[in-house]
Amino acid sequence: MNEIILLLLTYVFASIPFGLIVGKLCGAVDVRKVGSGNIGTSNVMRSVGKGPAAVVLVLDVLKGALPVWSALNWGFSTEIVALVAVLAVSAHVFSIFLRFNGGKGIATTLGAMLALDGGVALSLVIVWGAVLFFSRYISLASLVAAIWLPIGVWVSTSAPTYVIAGCIISAIAIWRHRSNLQRLRSGTEYRLGERADRTERG
Repeated sequence: MNEIILLLLTYVFASIPFGLIVGKLCGAVDVRKVGSGNIGTSNVMRSVGKGPAAVVLVLDVLKGALPVWSALNWGFSTEIVALVAVLAVSAHVFSIFLRFNGGKGIATTLGAMLALDGGVALSLVIVWGAVLFFSRYISLASLVAAIWLPIGVWVSTSAPTYVIAGCIISAIAIWRHRSNLQRLRSGTEYRLGERADRTERG
């Protein structure tokens, strides 16, 4: 019963669309209808501003960190901890409050890894930052970090459940970035520092 309660609370909490809420509170902007249409940090930064984006980043990181930290500190098994990490990212991507749509899960993944393994989280930040520095594409940096995730988990821990969780989370992130891959190929992807068109998307 405790496991079920934890999983339900994780899904509801991680489903909260903080990007959408902050966008409407800070700039009266529905971030789903501008820029990339994503509710995550990068689109909030382009369409609303850096301050609101920083708030969204912290909140989305907490979506992953708080549930995983709770599972670890309440003594749940590695299987449940791994499931909580996957569920937190999945809830952000498939939010119950947005008809099972949502963000792309990168910040929430970072939060889950911060709680699970600080070394893996640090390696993700380094990989993400290096790719962003050289390419100026946030989406490309996120994709490369997602690919690195299961490798980093495998190097850091021998727990098969965590490696499997890393593979699942990586696959979710890559799948959610498929539109970014198309824009990268066509040369229309946003670079760091570019602002989104405030015109609402259809």
